[in-house]
Amino acid sequence: MKLTKPCTLLALAFQVNAFTRPSFASKSGAPFGAKSGSTQRGLFNLFSSPASDSKYPVYAEESVMSKKAHGTSEKPVQKDLRWNCDFDTADRICNFNRHYAEYAGYWTSTDFLKSIPNEELPIKFYDSVTGELLFTAPVGRTMEEFVKESQSHGWPSFRDEECNWDHVRCLRDGECVSQTGTHLGHNIPDGSGNRYCINLVSVAGQPKED
Repeated sequence: MKLTKPCTLLALAFQVNAFTRPSFASKSGAPFGAKSGSTQRGLFNLFSSPASDSKYPVYAEESVMSKKAHGTSEKPVQKDLRWNCDFDTADRICNFNRHYAEYAGYWTSTDFLKSIPNEELPIKFYDSVTGELLFTAPVGRTMEEFVKESQSHGWPSFRDEECNWDHVRCLRDGECVSQTGTHLGHNIPDGSGNRYCINLVSVAGQPKED
C-alpha cells in the first residue's frame, strides 16, 4: 500500500497496535495494550477527528452506551446471525465491550466473502442486536474496492456515504456505536477521510421485521 502522508502512516500504525489482538483473550488485559489512559485519549482525539469539510460523523453522548438490561443493549444478539458469525463472540463484542475487537481478519474466516456472488448488491449490513440497517456497501466504489480496503485493514471498512446516519453514531473518542447501544467498532480516519472500522459480528443481523 502506498502511503503518501505522515498522518496516514501514523493512523495505520495506531490501528494495528489498537486492534490486532484476539477478541477477549483476557478480561484483565488493558484495552489497546500498554498505552496510558491519557495517551490513548490523545491518540483517539488526533486520529478520530473528521475532515474539516465533512459533516460526519454524527456524534452521540456517552449516555447512549449506558448500562441496560443486557450490557449496553436491551437484549442479546440474534441467534441466527448471517455469514456464520459466532454468537458468543458477537454478544460479547456488541453488548459487553467498549474497546476490544474481533481478531484481525476474522471476517474473512466467515462465509462473507464466498457469499458475495449470491448477494444482492449493494450489501446491507444490519445491527446484530436490533436488526436495524446500519451500513450499505459498496456505495461510490466497486465491491472489489470495498473488499480490498477491508482486507488491507483487517476489518470491514466503511465510508461516510455507506453509513445509515439514522442509526449509526460516534462518540468523541472515536467509538462507533448504534443509537440503541450496540458497539460497532471505531472511526479511524485516513488520507481519504473517515473510515469506520467495524466488527462483522456487530453488523451480521437479520433485518428487522416491519
